[in-house]
Amino acid sequence: MAAAPVWSVDPRTGKQREQVAVEATAQEVDAAVRAAYAARDSLADRTVRAAFLRGAADQLEAAKNQLVEVADAETALGPVRLNGELARTCYQLRAFADIVDEGAFLDVVINHPDDTATPPIPDLRRYKVPLGVVAVYSASNFPFAFSVPGGDTASALAAGCPVVVKAHPDHPGLSELVAKVLRRAAAEQGIPDGVLGLVHGFEAGVELVKHPLVSAAGFTGSVRGGRALFDAAASRPVPIPFHGELGSLNPVVITEAAAAERAEAIGTGLAGSMTLGVGQFCVKPGLVLVPAGSAGDGLVKSLTDAVSDTDSGVLLDHRMRDNFLAGVIERTQLPDVDSPVTPGAGSEHTVSPGFLTVPAEKLASEGAYDLLLEECFGPVTVVARYDDDAQANAVLSRLPGNLTATVHLSAEEAAGEGRGAEILAELTPLAGRVLVNAWPTGVAVAAAQHHGGPYPATTSTSTSVGGTAIERWLRPVAYQNTPEALLPLELRDDNPLGLPRRYDGHLER
Repeated sequence: MAAAPVWSVDPRTGKQREQVAVEATAQEVDAAVRAAYAARDSLADRTVRAAFLRGAADQLEAAKNQLVEVADAETALGPVRLNGELARTCYQLRAFADIVDEGAFLDVVINHPDDTATPPIPDLRRYKVPLGVVAVYSASNFPFAFSVPGGDTASALAAGCPVVVKAHPDHPGLSELVAKVLRRAAAEQGIPDGVLGLVHGFEAGVELVKHPLVSAAGFTGSVRGGRALFDAAASRPVPIPFHGELGSLNPVVITEAAAAERAEAIGTGLAGSMTLGVGQFCVKPGLVLVPAGSAGDGLVKSLTDAVSDTDSGVLLDHRMRDNFLAGVIERTQLPDVDSPVTPGAGSEHTVSPGFLTVPAEKLASEGAYDLLLEECFGPVTVVARYDDDAQANAVLSRLPGNLTATVHLSAEEAAGEGRGAEILAELTPLAGRVLVNAWPTGVAVAAAQHHGGPYPATTSTSTSVGGTAIERWLRPVAYQNTPEALLPLELRDDNPLGLPRRYDGHLER
């Protein structure tokens, strides 16, 4: 049987642009993984790794015009958004290069023998080493930042792990181009092409997570697809870590005092957040608890006006468009669900934004309204009108894990008066990032960032954005009573590499 072709498709028309590859066979997946495995020693030198990451950023910037043109043709996200995303991606690569240079991520800890301790302490030296080949599953909605050159790839390479990427079918042409760019950067440092493999096709993705030489996986996508791969990773003869981002509702609580204080601003801000990128951000606010009564009515009016003024847009592919339209219809058919601005088909290839309202009491107990507590990918959110704090808390108590949770407080509440602290305590168990008087769309690449959350937001407690994302691809190892001449350079007393470390209980820099 001939291998299935992989087509680049224009989401603005639904028409095929060009064939860019064929779906990988099991043998081709095996070859890509083995090539990556063979390249792992080429990443052993941290200086080389850092130079590779910086070179990758330089090469991506040099190819920016071509990359953005192809990305726009395959995703319809627009040059402005894509140029910004590419700049973010290059910043992230350079940030990881800085982390590699600093070396604190190695977590070097040295204990000299202490016979006075109970029990006695031998000579122990601990640091972290790369896991091995990492499988990366690209996301559809961020063709740069969460795809071939994105955070999973950058952090894995920074950790010293070769990568094999399973390309997303929504931007296969871009994936091929980016892979070539990254391999050019690798070649400049004498690193073999195999350090970054690329495969296409659903079956290739399944083969990849099962391959015995793959040591970990990173995934961004749907609950259904991510859970299937997570289960496959766990059921291997040798299970591997699977760091998956699966889905998130990203709840928002708006207090009555906040609505009374700035209803128009909150409504306008919500409209901008829920429609940003045609509602295709993983941190889009999908459920908003708004007080019943006049203050909440003013907020809903502001939201109505702002969403009504928002143009229709193209989703990443027509399958997502069909799912969005079907999901909206299913939700609007529930009793007591209203749609002040009805989301739907803008044209043959676009969708128009909107939002739904429902009494919060309908969500406070299990039943048909549970559908409203599930993510609907696209420009729609659910506004639940609550009568009192107990009703709002009852809804929050039923939510699954999320990437973000947000509260909008009045100035007085933000200063410590009222229920602000209590609401934060309710939201903290639900999410990996808790926001006050802000909107969750936009995930800064920063040392303190955490992009993750309780299941199903993610399958682990790690972050996929920020410097600590590197920790996913490392494991600790300790050496006991090992002669100095046999120790890795990172663990020797004279610290020839100048690493930050904890030495006999004291932090040295």
